[in-house]
Amino acid sequence: MTTELRRLRNYINGEFRDAADGRTIDVVNPATGEVYATSPLSGQADVDAAMDAAAAAFPAWRDTTPAERQKVLLKIADAFEARAEDLVAAESENTGKPLELTRTEEIPPMVDQIRFFAGAARMLEGRSAGEYMEGMTSIVRREPVGVCAQVAPWNYPMMMAVWKFAPALAAGNTVVIKPSDTTPASTVLIAEIIGAIAPKGVFNVICGDRDTGRLMVEHETPAMASITGSVRAGIQVAASAAKDVKRVHLELGGKAPVVVFEDTDIPKAVEDISVAGFFNAGQDCTAATRVLVHESIHDEFVQALAKAAADTKTGAPDDEDVLFGPLNNANQLAQVSGFIDRLPAHAKVESGGHRVGDKGYFYAPTVVSGLKQDDEIIQNEVFGPVITVQSFADEAQALEWANGVEFALASSVWTKDHARAMRMSKALDFGCVWINTHIPLVAEMPHGGFKKSGYGKDLSSYGFDDYTRIKHVMTSLDG
Repeated sequence: MTTELRRLRNYINGEFRDAADGRTIDVVNPATGEVYATSPLSGQADVDAAMDAAAAAFPAWRDTTPAERQKVLLKIADAFEARAEDLVAAESENTGKPLELTRTEEIPPMVDQIRFFAGAARMLEGRSAGEYMEGMTSIVRREPVGVCAQVAPWNYPMMMAVWKFAPALAAGNTVVIKPSDTTPASTVLIAEIIGAIAPKGVFNVICGDRDTGRLMVEHETPAMASITGSVRAGIQVAASAAKDVKRVHLELGGKAPVVVFEDTDIPKAVEDISVAGFFNAGQDCTAATRVLVHESIHDEFVQALAKAAADTKTGAPDDEDVLFGPLNNANQLAQVSGFIDRLPAHAKVESGGHRVGDKGYFYAPTVVSGLKQDDEIIQNEVFGPVITVQSFADEAQALEWANGVEFALASSVWTKDHARAMRMSKALDFGCVWINTHIPLVAEMPHGGFKKSGYGKDLSSYGFDDYTRIKHVMTSLDG
C-alpha cells in the first residue's frame, strides 16, 4: 500500500498554483528520512507571474493608511494564534522539531513580532519639517521601497518568514517569498492564512530550489532582495542584485563566541550555554557553539559541559523529553559528521560525536575540547549540535580569539565583573552581545551582524526602516 504524497503549491495573486511546467521537488521529513510531499520547482514563468502580481498590488497597498495596514497585520497575528496547532504540525513535518517546543518557543514570539510590526506601521515618519533655506520648507518622507524578493532558510522556516514579511507589509511593500526547497510546508500554510486576510497580490509564495531564488533576485521587478542563509548564498545574492542596484538585506552565518571568565557561576553557565548551543540541533546562526573558557576553570567547565551534553536528548517530534530533533537534511548530516571526522589529533571528543539511530538525520549533542584557533571547526560554521571549547589565559587573548573569525553576528560574556563585561561588550565585534545569558531575542531590539554575517537588521524599528526609502520634499513659501 502506498500513501499518496501531499501536493504543495505556489501562492500567486490570491490563488494556489502548480509550477507552470509541472516540475516538482520531493520534500523529506528529516525525522524519518521519508518523502511526505511534493512542492513546485518554480521557473521563470512562475517567478514572472508572482512578480507581476506583487507589482500590480503595490500601488493600492502602498496607499493604504498605516492604520489599515496595522489592522491587516493584527488580523494575521490573531489568525496565527487560531491556527497554531496547524502551524506547529507543518513546521514539525518540515524540520522534525519537537512539537511541544515549537508550540511554546516559536508560536508566541512569532505572533508578538507580527503585532510589533503592526504597531510600527503607525510610526512610519520622517524628521520634522523645517526651513533650512530662506523661503523654503523641507519635509522628509519615508516610503515603502516597492516589491520585495525574500528568501527564507530551513532552520526556522516559519519564524524567518515572519521576520521578512511582517516589516515589509507594515511599511507598505508587497512580497514574493521563497522558502527553502527542504522546508516549504509551513510557508505554504502561511500563504493560506494571509490570503484570507490581505488583498490578493500583496503576499505571494514561490517554491523551488537555488535557481528559483536566483531568478527572483535577478528579476527586474523587485526593489529589494532579502535573504537569510549561508555566506555563499549571500555573496551570490549581493552580486546578482548589484547588476541593477537593488537594495540587499543579508542575514548570513555565525560563529558565536561564548567567553566564560573565572568568576562565572559554572553550573548556571553550563546549563544555559548547553541549551543555547544544542537548541534546534545547533542550527541557529546565533547558537552558543564556540566556548572560550579561562584556563583556571577550564577542566571543571569541560567536565560539566560534557555531562550536560550526555544528559541532553534528541529524538522524535512527539517525544516531550527531548531538547532538539534531527538535522534538517542528509547534506547537513554529512556536513556535521565531516567536521567531527576531520578533527585534528590534538582535539578530544568529550561527549557525542556520532549519528543517533539509522532513521532520520539525528546527531548526538557533542562537546569537543583541546582545539586551536586556526582549526577548521573553530573558523567555520558547523550548524549542528556541536560545542567547541578553547582555553584562554587572559582577557586580551579571549578577545583576540573571540574576534578572530570571519563571522560577526552574536556573542556572549559570562562574568560577575561589571567593568569587564562593559569592556568586552564594547570590544567584541559582533552585532549582538549578551551578558550572562545567550540567545534571547525580543521584537523591540535589532538582530543582525557585521563582516561575513551580513548587513541590515531584522526585528525592531531598525528592521522596519530597512524596508523603507527616504525622500526629501522642498517647497517654496512664496506661492
